Amino acid sequence: MKLLSSLALSAVFCLSAHSALAAEQQPGLTGCAAKRQAISEQIEQARAHGNSAQQAGLEKALSEVTEHCTDASLRKEREQKVLDARHEVNQRTKDLDKAMKKGDAEKINKRKDKLAESKKELQSALDELER
Repeated sequence: MKLLSSLALSAVFCLSAHSALAAEQQPGLTGCAAKRQAISEQIEQARAHGNSAQQAGLEKALSEVTEHCTDASLRKEREQKVLDARHEVNQRTKDLDKAMKKGDAEKINKRKDKLAESKKELQSALDELER
């Protein structure tokens, strides 16, 4: 049972990365339709490679998206990710400012790296919101 849950979870993680790719490949599809298309493509890939466990996890993910995904709920979820990412950038900026006031070069570099990572996540969230 744990194996099936792990497979379904990894399928969802793979889906998030692949759905962005599929949405770019299919410019006419957006929102839940793009998600369904991306999962369907992954199912076909799993089937072609004979990976029945991955295929089963993806079919479960497709069923969940088909049953529960609405464009409005997906948009709301993406908007929340943008808000969270903005909050994170603001917090990282404050942390960097504090480190700069103290003058600790090692902490400053760590804070700069974390801020850059947070900004990258924010940009990714903004890109997702536009889809």
